[in-house]
Amino acid sequence: MPFEMPVEKWASTVNEVTIGATSEEGGTRTSTVTVGGDTTLPFLDFEGKSPNRPVVAMEVLDMPPDEWPSPLEDALGKVCRDPAAWARMCVDEVGADLICLRLVGAHPERGDRSPEECAETVKTVLEAVGVPLIIWGCGDADKDNEIMPRCSEAAAGENCLLGSAVQDNYKTITAACMADGHKLITEAPLDINIQKQVNILTTDMGLDPSRIIMYQSTGGLGYGMEYAYSIMERTRLAALGGDKMLSMPMLAQVGSEAWRAKEARAPEEEAPQWGPVSERGVIWEATTANCFLHGGTHILVMWHPRAAQLLRKTIDSLVSQES
Repeated sequence: MPFEMPVEKWASTVNEVTIGATSEEGGTRTSTVTVGGDTTLPFLDFEGKSPNRPVVAMEVLDMPPDEWPSPLEDALGKVCRDPAAWARMCVDEVGADLICLRLVGAHPERGDRSPEECAETVKTVLEAVGVPLIIWGCGDADKDNEIMPRCSEAAAGENCLLGSAVQDNYKTITAACMADGHKLITEAPLDINIQKQVNILTTDMGLDPSRIIMYQSTGGLGYGMEYAYSIMERTRLAALGGDKMLSMPMLAQVGSEAWRAKEARAPEEEAPQWGPVSERGVIWEATTANCFLHGGTHILVMWHPRAAQLLRKTIDSLVSQES
């Protein structure tokens, strides 16, 4: 008896979003990134199309972290005091599709840097690399409302991706995106209903849904990854089923979450049975990313160069099997 592959037919499509602007489009980027456009679940090419492959972003901080596990220190310690050099290394040596600049130095309990200082950092990184830029605030709502409009203005015309708009603090960053021609990250705490509500709130202000990327506050492998995966999968199913307020592409903060796990960072003398610390965290981050990749994530923000390279090999393999 011949086998007949069961095929699901979907009613709708994930929005297609482009980040970055070349000189012909009024910016200075040497490349742009387009994500989304899927008409099926991830990598099921026999059911539909995924015209744009998932992309790898590398995170760059505007000041050195207070504490880093030794594998990250070994890989990035030489550049982590210079955001421009850090970004160049991520593009030239790792092949990052985007740079995710996180302005942690603006946090009142860190460097409390001014909006002008943050804007200058944005300009410096834009000058250092030609790939599109994700600009992410410090995580303090009041301070982000001060720095993000200034950073948005400094990058006007570059079609950056600004983060993030949350349910209780979305108006200022949404207005900045609309004024300066950027795209927006909407964030929710692993709750599909809150994610939808944030998308509704931002679009009610006049932001086109095609300018939104969604971010569900992901957890690393072993620390909520399973639940995060289920939320991503439900979101993709809702998009394909026709829910226009959940039809935006998705982003995951992989590196920052994966390296929180004690299994990724504990010294070998504390847990020799877990294997070499030089390999453990890299594998932990790459495995977390691979899980989110299959959950439907379009932009994966990584920390360790080798983890990013492993992820890229996986993407290459999956995409080549589709074609």
